[in-house]
Amino acid sequence: MKDFRAYILGLCGKKEGYVVEFKGAKGGFPGSFWESYSAFANTAGGIIVLGIIQKDENFYPDGLDHNTILRYKKTFWDGAHNPQKVSFCLLKEDDVIENEYEDGSYILIFKIPRAPFDAKPVYINGNPKYTFRRNHEGDYLCTQSEISRMYAEADLLAHPLDSTILKDYSLEQDFDQPTINQYRQLFKLRQPRHAWNALDDMEFLRKIEAWREDRETGESGFTLAGVLMFGTEEAIHDAAPNYFVDYREKLSSDPRIRYTDRLYPDGTWVPNLFQFYTRVLEKLYHAIPVKFKLEGDGRLDETPAHESLREAVCNSLIHCQWRMLEGVVIERYPEYLYFSNPGTMLITVEEFFEGGHSICRNRILQKMFIVFGRGERLGSGADIIRQGWKENKWPEPELKEHFGPNTDRVELTLRLGTVSGQDAESKETGKETGKETGKESNAEKVKDLMRSNKRITIKEMAETLNISDSGVEKIIRNLRKEGDIRRKGGRFGGEWEVLK
Repeated sequence: MKDFRAYILGLCGKKEGYVVEFKGAKGGFPGSFWESYSAFANTAGGIIVLGIIQKDENFYPDGLDHNTILRYKKTFWDGAHNPQKVSFCLLKEDDVIENEYEDGSYILIFKIPRAPFDAKPVYINGNPKYTFRRNHEGDYLCTQSEISRMYAEADLLAHPLDSTILKDYSLEQDFDQPTINQYRQLFKLRQPRHAWNALDDMEFLRKIEAWREDRETGESGFTLAGVLMFGTEEAIHDAAPNYFVDYREKLSSDPRIRYTDRLYPDGTWVPNLFQFYTRVLEKLYHAIPVKFKLEGDGRLDETPAHESLREAVCNSLIHCQWRMLEGVVIERYPEYLYFSNPGTMLITVEEFFEGGHSICRNRILQKMFIVFGRGERLGSGADIIRQGWKENKWPEPELKEHFGPNTDRVELTLRLGTVSGQDAESKETGKETGKETGKESNAEKVKDLMRSNKRITIKEMAETLNISDSGVEKIIRNLRKEGDIRRKGGRFGGEWEVLK
């Protein structure tokens, strides 16, 4: 049969790219079946076909009759329900398909789904050391490190990684005060009447679970999430030694130029998650060739494409396994954007794109982003990412997983398109003018920041609003021209006064 693999995928209702394993079964039910069962269950799922031998791209039937197929089905179900054979039965009746081949012989097809994260590791022979996974070369026996990671993930809902209470951390020594100030300013801009605005920093951090008390153990202290979001570089590396965040721009065709821009922990800035998020987002906004939407006679701060980028960055940070080797990598190329974080998907890729499914590895980090209006809940993140690209008729986002002995990674690729009639100024400066309407404009936000802190600097406003320094300067020029603000005193030591 021509393109037999596609025929099998069609029978199973799967798309091209789904892994299919063919096993000869003329000599009996293959012993390697259970290794492949474990491997598929612990990675992204797959299909096992008994009764076909594949050599290169040619397929040869084993000539199994129907009685043999019935016997193999019984062998499978007996094993699937025997914990000494396999630790978890994943299949339902309709996941096992018998099919008559064109020569009159039969084949038996097993649709092995990805195991739920809390059912892993799926192992065989009654012993977790016989845990298998799948890579491009076939099934392989997992290392103890991989098995331990799967057990840790299985306990995720009861004990989220970022809720870990850290001992001997203090607000004064281990937290970056400018970061806390910027975060609180964003929160106040979003919810100016909220009761939390009146709290001191320590009480505010308790509310967002940067500090918590465990009622079961009586332990209390700052959480891993709090240190990752607001901590100093030294505090972060003490809590998560493998922590690393890296933004790279590769926009030059000259092979001698490795990066045209890069942001990583080089000692010139505080590399906590809030600072990384705000700085990277500003850079990524310049990558999308899309005009600002108009509403009335002004333009909105964001388009769906901007919201897609915001959600993609949030997803990389809140779903990251921060104690794995390697770290978050975000790259900008002329044709696409690339987001990668350590860890595996806690739902399938199909469920992610369906929407409505939400399991977060770092619940507190997610809450921290939601508090100031970032990071969606209830499985809508994928919808937001797709919508911005769909509206501009750009290619569908691509999501892939890579499994390995030392680290697992999730990779998202957003391919860029072009938009006709691009406003050159918008493309260059992003949301920088002071005349937006609709949602609260950046001009109003700048005035709010000045009211909250009369000595706030242009750089602090730029970082808080995710725009460039020149963008803030342009807004200030417009506000001064309109008579909305004025500066009392010089550039150093002076104060802002909001007049309107």
